[in-house]
Amino acid sequence: MARVFSGIQPSGELHIGNYLGAVQNWVRLQEQHDCLFCVVDLHAITQPYEPAQLAQRTRQMASSLLAAGLDPAKCIVFVQSHVPEHTELSWLFTTVTPLGELERQTQYKDKAQRQESVLAGLLNYPVLQTADVLLYKATLVPVGEDQIQHLELMREIARRWNGRFGEGFFPEPQPQLTTAKRVLGLDGQAKMSKSLGNTIGLLDPPDAVWEKLRPAATDPARVTRRDPGDPDKCNIYTIHKGFSPPDTLGTVAHNCRTAGWGCLDCKRVLADNMIAALAPVRERAADLAARPAEVDRQLADGAARARAIARDTLGEARRRMGLLPAASAG
Repeated sequence: MARVFSGIQPSGELHIGNYLGAVQNWVRLQEQHDCLFCVVDLHAITQPYEPAQLAQRTRQMASSLLAAGLDPAKCIVFVQSHVPEHTELSWLFTTVTPLGELERQTQYKDKAQRQESVLAGLLNYPVLQTADVLLYKATLVPVGEDQIQHLELMREIARRWNGRFGEGFFPEPQPQLTTAKRVLGLDGQAKMSKSLGNTIGLLDPPDAVWEKLRPAATDPARVTRRDPGDPDKCNIYTIHKGFSPPDTLGTVAHNCRTAGWGCLDCKRVLADNMIAALAPVRERAADLAARPAEVDRQLADGAARARAIARDTLGEARRRMGLLPAASAG
């Protein structure tokens, strides 16, 4: 059985882009593999954030993941900072990571251009990602195409460390590319992102789903109701694929190409299907929100299970690197 690791930043509750692009796949993977899923709060602090909101958003994200179908009986769900071995292994990996490799990372270059003063945390972000995965000797990492470069760096770091301190100790993880098409935001332009305000939250009430969906961008060729469109160029059709049954998809595509209905008709069908599909998620989330201590208990249990693996990996890595073991007190 392969071991899988993946993480998500604590932006608060999940939106449908997270759900369709990653979390639905995680729910399937927990049935097939040995999986660890992590709320990566240490990654989140590499960008400006509000300290007063971080803990709340972390718990809210964890609750959303549990409500969306991650089952602690089938996988390990935990918070990154609750397992300090992540940061120690990250530091050990910095000693074998060339600076040039980090500076060539596309995401680093893109984000660095938007900052007056580039902080080391942004540069070393992919080293911590590498530690996240290799701490558990994960061999599969579910990623989108935009993360392939980071995964190649993980493999390079594993090779460099193994070449110096012990061949074959760390695996070279393989990508498990998600089959979900990238979901754009409701503006139809940028990636769905809470910071851009172009999302539908997984836990949004039915009225909010419709209010957000109604003005969402569609195929620009459909200027009026009478204009035919191309569903493959319409972000609404992409979202339909995540929430509507196959027979409905056929109807949507046909009516779009023949101008058989207007875009509002199409959106109304999508809203109804989305609301119905997410009703059980909202119900589970409401139950968890009423029991925050239970969420904390499950996260503590997940961290304990993760640390049991992490301590063994880190202990052997320290030994191979020649670090002096700490003496027992007393």
